[in-house]
Amino acid sequence: MNPTRVIINGARGRMGQALIACAKADPASFELSVGLDVGDDLEATLPACDAVIDFTHADSTVAVAQACAAAGKILVIGTTGHNDADRARLSEPSKKIPVVFAPNFSVGVNTLFWLTRKATEILGPDFDLEVVEMHHRLKKDSPSGTARRLAEILAEVRELDYDKNVMHGREGMVGERQKTEIGMHAVRGGDVVGDHTVIYANVGERVELTHKASSRDTFAKGALRAARWAQGQKPGLYDMQDVLGLK
Repeated sequence: MNPTRVIINGARGRMGQALIACAKADPASFELSVGLDVGDDLEATLPACDAVIDFTHADSTVAVAQACAAAGKILVIGTTGHNDADRARLSEPSKKIPVVFAPNFSVGVNTLFWLTRKATEILGPDFDLEVVEMHHRLKKDSPSGTARRLAEILAEVRELDYDKNVMHGREGMVGERQKTEIGMHAVRGGDVVGDHTVIYANVGERVELTHKASSRDTFAKGALRAARWAQGQKPGLYDMQDVLGLK
């Protein structure tokens, strides 16, 4: 299999720099076509690539997806902070091209997603559910896309509604904790790459599942792996669980 030709969209950002370094470190698998940022002419560079890896801003993702669909190019989306309308609009481009859209491309985090589902099924309804995430001081969206996905998994297993049952922090006289609550807590500070913990708390015992990232390379390598995997796929909307065969 020839090297996968990739465009890194968001090349000047932290993740963009990690992606460029990881792609250059594996020339047998990847060829860096070009590095772009918001405002650059993506459409003009698309003919020279097999896949676009996008780590830019949530408000530009749909336009990037539409351009990739028109050119017949694979799209890997690592950008977070999308609203429900943005996520819904990505279904149209995925009818024409493979789109891998994941809140986190780390193999470890995707194992955490899988473990969270299994633990929630096994532990049952008596355990209170809380999600705690911490990131560097410059992160703009909250909660992180990974923390949101963890809470979505908890809600899916418990048959709850994310928008109605997730409580973002607590302040004042909020009353006793309700059995249908999923607590969500975002912490910001320093240069933390990304920490995520799911807490299952019951009377007399507590279970915690934690993932801590110390390098962005783990996300970059996962996104590159997703781009290479997508070359053999039909058009559709995929996530990292598909890439890793965890579904």
